[in-house]
This record gives sequence, C-alpha cells and structure tokens, in this order.
Amino acid sequence: MLISSSYRLNKQSPEFLTSMEGAVMNSKTLLKSRRGISPILATLLLIVIAVAAIVVTYAWIMTYMSSAGQQAGVQLVLDTVSWPENGTIILYVRNVGTSDATIDAVYIGTSSANLAPYTNVTYNPNSRKVTADGGIITITINGYHWHSGVLYYFKVVPKTGAPLEFSRRAP
Repeated sequence: MLISSSYRLNKQSPEFLTSMEGAVMNSKTLLKSRRGISPILATLLLIVIAVAAIVVTYAWIMTYMSSAGQQAGVQLVLDTVSWPENGTIILYVRNVGTSDATIDAVYIGTSSANLAPYTNVTYNPNSRKVTADGGIITITINGYHWHSGVLYYFKVVPKTGAPLEFSRRAP
C-alpha cells in the first residue's frame, strides 16, 4: 500500500498502534537487557569504601597523636631569672614533662618580634640535658649588656617539644 507524503498517522489507525506497540516492546526488551550492579556487589563495594576510609582516618590520627605525644613529653617552665651583674643573665629552667629534654638554642631580644639566637651561653649541666619530672638546668647568658628597667624577651628551645617563651624586666 502506498502512503502519500501528506498521510499522517492517526492515533486510532492500525499503523500507529502497531508502531507504538513495537516501540513499547522495544523499550521493555532494552530495559531488561541492561544489567545493573547486583545488591551483593553493591554491598561489597560499600564495605570496601568504608574500610578504606577507616584505614586512612586511623593513619592520620596515629600520626597526629604520635607527634603530639612527643611534644607533650617535654614541658619547660621557668623557675627564676637572675641578673647578677651587667653582662650576665642566669636562667633557671625546669622540665616538668615526662621526657628528657635537650636545649638546642637560646634567643634573647627587646621585643618578641626581634629575638635573635645568642651563642655565648654556658649550660649546667654541660650536656644541655634536662631530666624529666623536675630536672633543672642553669643557662648562663654571658656578655649580654642589659639596661636597668628594660623589658627583655627570652626563648629557650628544646630539640623536641614546645619552646619556653617569657619576658622579664631587668632590675
């Protein structure tokens, strides 16, 4: 049968119904032929993702806690500052932490922004080691000419742990 170009399919025409049934059948077979992820595979995939997230979180927490634990082991506090004569300052520093500390550097300045390392320093004990749980070290700053009434800033830096920072006014 010849169909002219002006012929349109009517919703009630048999040709239209046949073409629509074919389209519906075709889409049903298309949907049936697609395979999704089975519930078992989806569950396993979620478990793998959760375990990976737990492992990453655990590694991050352990790294953070180990570095925080090392720093918490050394805790320096100032006992007193002595100004026996011009050119000498004596610091008495105590370690109240749970780990031994080794003093690495001493800084001094007239403001917290201009602290400079000072190298003409003697330590008692000479090893620079401050034992845990109350050990004391005497730090003598030699050759630093201080002026009476001036506020001086100090920083005592251990090899591990937080530095001890404080300020004192010269007598």
